[in-house]
Amino acid sequence: MTGRMHQQPQWFSSLLGSELPGEGETFTANGVTMVVRAGIPRAVETLSESQDQTSDTFGFKWQKRDTFENGVSSFLANWLVEKYGDITQWDLFKSEPGDGPLPIVLDAGCGAGVSGLAFFAPVFDRINYLGADVSVAVDTAAARASERGADAAIVQADLMKLPLPPDCVDFVFSEGVLHHTDDTQRALAAVTRHLKPGGHILFYVYRRKGPIREFTDDYIRDKLKPLSPEQGWEAMMPLTKLGQALGQLDVEIDVPERIDLLDIPAGPINLQRLVYWHVFKAFYRQDMTLDEMNHINFDWYAPVNAHRQSIEEVRDWCAGLSLSIEREVVEDAGITIIAKKMS
Repeated sequence: MTGRMHQQPQWFSSLLGSELPGEGETFTANGVTMVVRAGIPRAVETLSESQDQTSDTFGFKWQKRDTFENGVSSFLANWLVEKYGDITQWDLFKSEPGDGPLPIVLDAGCGAGVSGLAFFAPVFDRINYLGADVSVAVDTAAARASERGADAAIVQADLMKLPLPPDCVDFVFSEGVLHHTDDTQRALAAVTRHLKPGGHILFYVYRRKGPIREFTDDYIRDKLKPLSPEQGWEAMMPLTKLGQALGQLDVEIDVPERIDLLDIPAGPINLQRLVYWHVFKAFYRQDMTLDEMNHINFDWYAPVNAHRQSIEEVRDWCAGLSLSIEREVVEDAGITIIAKKMS
């Protein structure tokens, strides 16, 4: 915890249905018991073992700001616009400050606020931003928001049990988070509960991959599970260095024929990308440092909770929650959805 006192915006108390008490005091908001530390309300409920480990992993990762503030942040900002489009074009965010109540945006699983602060930066003065995360990464999110002059509400709580009433937010953004809970489908249902009918949810979840990659992912994750986050970070480094070496070779090979048994397509592919997509994740970008690349590999392998889904599963989940899919982007890495809550 940073020790810095976060100043919560006034509208946040109305959303909680309770005035925020003083530092160190306990209170209940919408059935969730909270305690205030460093100005941030934090749920006191006990997490499952796997969610606790996942929380510790991300709390550690998001405190290493030198590994994501530059190359990773820029990469994510561009990638988000490619997937979701230009947020400034949404009618919801075109009202000028003073025109009426600002829309409430829930960043469900905000982490250090890397994705949320980057994606909503062009419209931040036109929204009420609420970042929620299960880990102590909320302290980093609060600090980063403050440094940018952003008036942000921040809360530390499990997405499965946020201290919010139903149908209370206008927009939900959950980038690469729902699969890091105990159950992706239940997490989607939990955050959708807080979305007003007619509101939109934008989310990204991991996609299931070929058999070798799926086996290797689970194998490495099991190897890292008993390690501390610091030990896991160091254990990932040789793999990251191999990915860097493969990328620097810049060699292209031609897979002569589709290998159905291993779900490997035919055609030309860079050697590093062949290993990356079909054997193990070893991220490489020429413009990133070794630590930045290790950050991305650690993000994938270190959390115990890292479920992978098929597009068919995601479509079924949305239908069951009365979410009408307006845009879907299915890539090798994952599935991006923009959906509207119908009722």
